[in-house]
Amino acid sequence: MELLLKLLITILISSCFGLLVNKLKVPGGLLVGAIVGAALLNILFSAAYVPTQTKLLIQIIAGAFIGCSMEKSDVKRLPQIIKPTIIMITGLLILNLGAGVLIHWVSPLDWVTSFMSVVPGGISDTPIIAAVMGADGPKVAVMQIVRQVLGIGVFPLLILTYDNQRNKSEENAYREAYKEKRQKSETKSWQALLCALLVATIFGLVGSKTGIPAGTFVFSIISVLILKLQFDFAYLPRWLKKFAQILSGCYLGSTILMSDVLELRFLLIPIIIIILGYMANCFVTGIVLSKTCGFTRKEAMLITTPAGASDMALIASDMGVENTDVAILQILRAVIVMTFFPQIISLILHFL
Repeated sequence: MELLLKLLITILISSCFGLLVNKLKVPGGLLVGAIVGAALLNILFSAAYVPTQTKLLIQIIAGAFIGCSMEKSDVKRLPQIIKPTIIMITGLLILNLGAGVLIHWVSPLDWVTSFMSVVPGGISDTPIIAAVMGADGPKVAVMQIVRQVLGIGVFPLLILTYDNQRNKSEENAYREAYKEKRQKSETKSWQALLCALLVATIFGLVGSKTGIPAGTFVFSIISVLILKLQFDFAYLPRWLKKFAQILSGCYLGSTILMSDVLELRFLLIPIIIIILGYMANCFVTGIVLSKTCGFTRKEAMLITTPAGASDMALIASDMGVENTDVAILQILRAVIVMTFFPQIISLILHFL
């Protein structure tokens, strides 16, 4: 009974902080606020409690969300965007591994925390996957938040400034943007919601027993992805994603002690490495994409910007980019990165 009361208090405090920070328009505000709320409750009163099984629930919901993000119209575009997808993922993987090694060399962070801090995945998903793999989840969360802030608040402004300085006639020499709208599924029923959650739960639990790194997350993604594309009967409302973000923040915050707060000073150099690394990747990979795949420079750099897929779709539209391939490639990044990057990192760690 005491643990249940602690759990309810933790969720209540974290939710209040999460909603407050979200109101301030902070990127990833729900997650940031929830972490702060649970951490304060734990540090000041030692009263924060979230069961370890919560990680399983968060992975299942997050995996189901990524699985629901793909549309049949996206699949039809795959033959045309295989080349830019390979270039984008290759650039991100080189950045992830290179920056991870550098962070480990110049900071006291262990290998798995160093690598997972640079993974260009979801802001709420990646720290949980990192914690499952044995990394320091709160530290990964801090650096993922920095990446999200960069992707939403800084990179688009830099890209727009850079683009405005270029000769517009040069940009117009590239192909006309692909303007066909993404055909989004209209299946938004409670039956589709229950079906998606049921499939994600069953296969997520199977994945947790396989011994595959982040198996729960991977199996949830793949199973719901198949359900969505094959039967068009998978749906998760946005409020459930918000709930998962708060729950993720509750769990991560409840593991933070005062000693962890004091160790945050060691994250300055890793954060600088992440900022410089993503800026270099955005510029270099953007140039390669624009030269080899027919994207304008603005489109190419938006494709390599490390923010959420839904965020980038809105940002691209605000910047006058109507090419839906930008959104599709961002969604593919989320699916591929969160499915395969933890496996690659785990394989490397096995040899290290």
